[in-house]
Amino acid sequence: MKSQEETLEDWCRALLQAFELEDVEVDVNEVLALAGVAAHSVVRPAAPLTTFIAGFAAGMASGSGQAPDSVSMQAALGVARALAMDYASDSPADPAGSGSLPTDAATGPSVSTGNTGA
Repeated sequence: MKSQEETLEDWCRALLQAFELEDVEVDVNEVLALAGVAAHSVVRPAAPLTTFIAGFAAGMASGSGQAPDSVSMQAALGVARALAMDYASDSPADPAGSGSLPTDAATGPSVSTGNTGA
């Protein structure tokens, strides 16, 4: 019988293959850690929502050429983790919170990858 870790790795590979993304590296433990932060800092259902949106943001950054896959994923996971951690500490008097991210009306939160496009 497979361990949970082996099952998740197999599932991740199957998903990547189904979406023709075999060359993409996914740090399953990092994604699960983000889900845990979101579940405990926001509300439990925030876990899948947070990981989906972080993945979508990483895909958009990679697809548009803003940064390579690994940089895009790390940046998106970092932004989502920081936002979730700050969410729990936001005071009612400051709904945006001190950890609010710059936004663009068309794309939402800005994800800085450190890539200057050069």
